[in-house]
Amino acid sequence: MIVLFLIAGFLASIIGALPLGASNIAVINTTIKHGKSNALKIIITAGVAEVILSYYALSYNMTVMDFFESNQWIQVLVALTLLLIGGMLFFKKTKTSKAKHKTQPSAKSNYIKGFFLGLLNPPVLVYWLIVFGILNTNELMLSLKSPWLEVVLFFIGVYFGKFLTLYLFSTFSLVVKRKFSNVNSVINRFTGSLLFFVGIVQVVKLYLL
Repeated sequence: MIVLFLIAGFLASIIGALPLGASNIAVINTTIKHGKSNALKIIITAGVAEVILSYYALSYNMTVMDFFESNQWIQVLVALTLLLIGGMLFFKKTKTSKAKHKTQPSAKSNYIKGFFLGLLNPPVLVYWLIVFGILNTNELMLSLKSPWLEVVLFFIGVYFGKFLTLYLFSTFSLVVKRKFSNVNSVINRFTGSLLFFVGIVQVVKLYLL
């Protein structure tokens, strides 16, 4: 029975990480431009950020939910930012360069990027609030007062669910890189389209649902 908390955290984290967000896009771009080893550093700290967000949602679920409901400008700002960045990437022109060597980002910068992109993500926080709401209406009741092993197993599942999903995104990026010669242009248009789509979805959820 106790293993179900590990499985629940793992599956919930995978479902939450599948829609393309800032961490996913950073992993895709970094894998294509700088290799899988650099993307792995982003993945490691993005997993840590996911655990922190889910822990915060578990600790202050009602307070956080009330905050987002009374401050919808945050969600509007996120949606507009996604639309703006998506449009800029889609129409960005790829410059050709004769230089053969690309500047590799430092390991520290990738760790920091993964952590902050994973942490500064209000929709993910809302997602975890919903997850805990669903769990607590079923048999898998979870709170900070639950047995410590149940809580620890759940958050271990959260970490590895996020890690695995982002790792699969990185692997998929390498497949894309092999198939397209002008990969930078392709990834900019692909990323821009997805960001724009996510932004539109956020607007629809705010004003039509």
